[in-house]
Amino acid sequence: MDAPEMDDPRPEATFVADDVEVAELALASYDISPESRLRLLNLSENATYAVEDATTGDKSILRVHRKDYHRRHEIESELDWLEALRRDSDVTVPTVLPTRDGQRVVTVEHDGTARHVVHFDMVAGVEPDEETLTVHDFHTLGCITASLHDHSRSWTRPQGFGRFSWDWRHSLGDTPRWGRWQDAVGVGESEAVTLGRAAQLLEQRLADYGTGPDTFGLVHADLRLANLLVDGDTITVIDFDDCGFGWYFYDFGTAVSFFEDDPAVPEWQEAWVSGYRSRRPLASSDEAMLPSFVLLRRLLLLAWMGSHSHSRESQAMSITYAEGSCALAERYLTFNGQRLA
Repeated sequence: MDAPEMDDPRPEATFVADDVEVAELALASYDISPESRLRLLNLSENATYAVEDATTGDKSILRVHRKDYHRRHEIESELDWLEALRRDSDVTVPTVLPTRDGQRVVTVEHDGTARHVVHFDMVAGVEPDEETLTVHDFHTLGCITASLHDHSRSWTRPQGFGRFSWDWRHSLGDTPRWGRWQDAVGVGESEAVTLGRAAQLLEQRLADYGTGPDTFGLVHADLRLANLLVDGDTITVIDFDDCGFGWYFYDFGTAVSFFEDDPAVPEWQEAWVSGYRSRRPLASSDEAMLPSFVLLRRLLLLAWMGSHSHSRESQAMSITYAEGSCALAERYLTFNGQRLA
């Protein structure tokens, strides 16, 4: 296997090299030439590579899972949902490419640790340009989100299905999955006071909203425009790696990830809601919670940047993200959690 090409070489070369070794071990389970090329596309929770078969020229995607983030049965459960969506919904999702013996997940030993790898087909299309977002983009995303929620609510999950939870405890509570926002870059004493007050109000509003079956279920949990690939009239939803059990309308909070404080968010929210309601009902009580889910996502990403300094997003904006988060929190407090602008 040729050494990987990197779109943007970064200082985390050591553990990129580890992931390449894992990728090479896993690819031996597929009918792919050992001279094939790997190109690093993204390094976040996982390392995602484009693979070009040296013999056929076929292109595909290899996802090397981060150590200890998902257990194998949790990855299998994600793939169960993808298969069910492909079979029973109008949502277009990637296709998993099995190994020679039909396995969807390859597990290899690397330095004494079990590492998991999944192979996907190459999806045509490009993600929407975040510099030129329009209300039409968010209307479309609202439609897609409603379709996913329709399927999630009606699907009978297979026995043994298991994904983690995005409830308060595992988001911002005692055992936060992405770490503590208090430890993020730029969070000093004054920032901690402002963000802490907003988090207290947020916790109360989420507790009042509840986690009943009408509000809480299986969600994508990273349903932002960057995870859509547009090819003409075909839109493919990718990156279900964070899917799990959470508030359904947390999916809107993820739609505005990394630009939650943009002045256009209220307009985009209106378009998203309109798109959602074109496919399924959205109660006024749910709509009233959307600002809370935007803040929840913002605080989660603040924590995530602190624990994922290697990510492209963290390197680009972690210095100013805490300051922007405080401004958002102040607005949330001013309007008692009802709106952000």
